[in-house]
Amino acid sequence: MRPDIHPKNYRVVVFRDMSNNESFLTRSTVETKETIKWEDGNEYPLYKLEISNLSHPFFTGKMNFVDTAGRIDKFNKRYAKK
Repeated sequence: MRPDIHPKNYRVVVFRDMSNNESFLTRSTVETKETIKWEDGNEYPLYKLEISNLSHPFFTGKMNFVDTAGRIDKFNKRYAKK
């Protein structure tokens, strides 16, 4: 294996899913500017996620219904040839 290809700055980071405010603690090299106090009383860097396995429809089994028919009708109505 090639030497010195892996990062050296692993540390414990809190990842927060902003869609449902669930958080989990893991090791990462991600750059952060914010910190948060965790359940154990220690302060850790915070990285905000828009979606994670805790909120993604594939993992939760809850699909969001999207009104595609309404969108198509709007599009056709807007760009219909007169």
